Amino acid sequence: MADDSFVQKGAAANLAVPFEGEPQDFYFLLLPKATMLPVAAAIEPLRIANQVTGTRLYRWYIMTEDGQPLHCSNGMVITPDTPLQPLPSDSLGFVCAGVEPHNAASEVTLNWLRRESRFGRSIGGICTGAFALAQSGLIKNHKFTLHWENQPGFLESYPNLEPSPNIFEISGPLMTCGGGNAATDMMLHLIEERHGKQLAIIVADMCLHVRSGGQAAPQKSNYAVAIGSRNQRLLNALQLMQESIEEPLSIGELCDRLDISRRQLERLFSRYLNQSPMHVYFDMRLSHAFALMNETSMSVTEIALASGFNSATHFSRQFKRKFGASPHFFRKGWS
Repeated sequence: MADDSFVQKGAAANLAVPFEGEPQDFYFLLLPKATMLPVAAAIEPLRIANQVTGTRLYRWYIMTEDGQPLHCSNGMVITPDTPLQPLPSDSLGFVCAGVEPHNAASEVTLNWLRRESRFGRSIGGICTGAFALAQSGLIKNHKFTLHWENQPGFLESYPNLEPSPNIFEISGPLMTCGGGNAATDMMLHLIEERHGKQLAIIVADMCLHVRSGGQAAPQKSNYAVAIGSRNQRLLNALQLMQESIEEPLSIGELCDRLDISRRQLERLFSRYLNQSPMHVYFDMRLSHAFALMNETSMSVTEIALASGFNSATHFSRQFKRKFGASPHFFRKGWS
């Protein structure tokens, strides 16, 4: 890629940013079926920072393991700039994944991540890139995150590594984000650290992006937003259900924990969700199983137990009722 392609003309007035030195390089390693949105959301703030300053502050390169074009999760093909290569000393490297992340990284990629970490490079994960970081042993005691949809499967594979619910985390040399527009927030944070708040604000405005308020912002809307109610007893019930997936509580145990009568609990769920408490709870457990089916290599029996079903047969029947295919056929269709 020619250097002049990193600085483009735009209608916005140039912002003078005092800067001397070499541009900072970003390398994005795309794994098979990587999600395109967060990759673009990470690169665009770098491009816009160059555009609005008229200065080559950043350069960015796409890598694949072998330098060959790669299919993203939406079927589009990305042609990389380079195969895996050693990173320059001041550069940042990000591994970008998407669907089916548990086996997306080959041993070649994992060894590359370990080698770059040993040489002191800052390494990050975008969307589900944390799977590769965990496989390569780079997470250790660092705070990290990945897309909320993939966190249940990640925890089953790596029970000693607890991802953050936040949109992004920067912990020493490790940088991770939950994907989607969270990649933009993480890049704006890095831009602000290196070149100041004013530039980060202008870049955010150019992206038509409202900043989240920092890395501590949660990835998901809370239950109050999701269900359109701030009834605290209902919110407490949903939270308790979510925390008790593997060992589900009976409705009596729920009522005891919540200090509410069964009749009150059923009225709450009927009024706000138009469903019974146990129906909501049951669907919650099946959704958890669906995530594990997609994101792990656990057996159907293991997934049934992890979702609170004592019988694999009963689990398979209910899974088929909700998703239209038995777990075995569902997994076969996605393999």
